[in-house]
Amino acid sequence: MTASILGVGTSFFGKQQASHPNELMWTAVNEALADADDPTIDAIYLGTVFGAPGVAQRGLHHLGLTGIPIITVENACASGTTAFHEAVQAVEHGRFGNVLAVGVEKMTDSFAGAIHPESTDPEGRSGLALPSLYAMSATRYQQVHGVSAEDLALVAVKNHGHAAGNERAQHRTPHTVEQVLDSRMIADPLTLLQCCPIADGAAAAVIGSAKGADRTVRVRSSVLQSGGLWDHRSDHVWGFGLVRDTANAAYEAAGVSPDDLDVIECHDAFTIGEIVTTEALGLATEGNGASLLRNGHTTVGGKQPVNPSGGLLSRGHPLGATGLAQIAEITWQLRGDAGQRQVDGARIGLVETMGGGVAGIDGNACVVAVLE
Repeated sequence: MTASILGVGTSFFGKQQASHPNELMWTAVNEALADADDPTIDAIYLGTVFGAPGVAQRGLHHLGLTGIPIITVENACASGTTAFHEAVQAVEHGRFGNVLAVGVEKMTDSFAGAIHPESTDPEGRSGLALPSLYAMSATRYQQVHGVSAEDLALVAVKNHGHAAGNERAQHRTPHTVEQVLDSRMIADPLTLLQCCPIADGAAAAVIGSAKGADRTVRVRSSVLQSGGLWDHRSDHVWGFGLVRDTANAAYEAAGVSPDDLDVIECHDAFTIGEIVTTEALGLATEGNGASLLRNGHTTVGGKQPVNPSGGLLSRGHPLGATGLAQIAEITWQLRGDAGQRQVDGARIGLVETMGGGVAGIDGNACVVAVLE
């Protein structure tokens, strides 16, 4: 059975300290259900990283969503897309008819800035937070491929520019290369505007069988993989191999190549992340990801726009909700509903979310979905 996206919805993304996680979920789920013409929901998968026990049931019962299987999943930053992937698999294998995938995170209840390192992991015990891990990737990448500080800043310039057209994004102010580089240093060479902000938010999608309607978005493929063993002997920076392998499996299952993609939402938690990911996705050869920025290839109006929503850098990164926010963005793009940031003629889109890290492996998890 072919799975399709019947409806999507999200909350606003940002620091919403007065909002309860339930309220964020209600906004996203109500929009997704209305967008799908209020179908009967047979099961729910909810992704969250820091949500309290029972966060799914506490929020959803207010919407009358009770008496059905409700499964909560945690897969680091890929939690929301893991919920989506499991919903797709459940529909495709005939386990359920209509499945609701939800992602929610209330970051400002727990963190004022960067996420605290996890003390039960060796990297966490050493105090290695994710900005530091990505900064080391950037430093190694610069040494191997020669990418400049200005190239890194171009990712933030592009994505903040895209976010100006996204009323749901946390940061919508365009910035210049100079402003990005002059912002406060967080982990050399990554400055503040090169790091995604924490956020509160929720997103949802209704997955069901293909109906053939104009607004139905078909799931050509959805692939979930976890990272293999990785250490100082690995040939690529952290996360490259996991994204590459997951993407290649998704392309094969969908019967497409990177050249077929019209619009992409990828995991740009830090500027170096987008450059490495576009190479791992096959949009550029290794070491040439920055060229996509310099020639406008990945800007709205270019050949293959990346992160027209503004990405994590501008929309914000409520971990459990991020993946489904990416799904919502690509769905709107393929339906022609993206307003000022619409990619003309978008027919095939890709979502990539990579979560982690755990010491010794190349990322906790990665989901790549190809949508049409």
